[in-house]
Amino acid sequence: MPVAPNDVRPFAALDDVDRAILTELAADGRLPNNALAERVGVAPSTCLARTRALRESGAIRGFHAEVDPAAVGLPLQALVSVRLAAHERAAVDAFRARSVRLPGVVSVFHVAGAEDYVLHVRAASGDALRDFVLDHLAVDPAVQHTQTSLIFEQARGMG
Repeated sequence: MPVAPNDVRPFAALDDVDRAILTELAADGRLPNNALAERVGVAPSTCLARTRALRESGAIRGFHAEVDPAAVGLPLQALVSVRLAAHERAAVDAFRARSVRLPGVVSVFHVAGAEDYVLHVRAASGDALRDFVLDHLAVDPAVQHTQTSLIFEQARGMG
């Protein structure tokens, strides 16, 4: 169930078992329920019910496979910073809605600072990345400025 970014959820009501489940799943989302239950010290049936409730509340947003971009023909990654021309809520919301649907976009971050958004993009080549910026961002009347930073290496953090 998708949750709008400004929705307030009752995460303060999570107890130590819920937090332990979240911590274990963040480290290994493929952990079987029996092993997860053992690690957090509850019965498998309790663990399954808690995990379902965490998914329904939005505390668990989903599960995914982390795939090497080169394996799917997109070895080049970049962060494209975007400054918008206008900052009315409608313009900001419309840009976000458009940007998440652009080809090659992995993630869209609304950020504070000189730029408004940072797009994590995957591309087949430098030419494809240039075409992405020119064909999708430079022509967008909402976009005032872009800056592209190539990603040389990516390492996953523990958080």
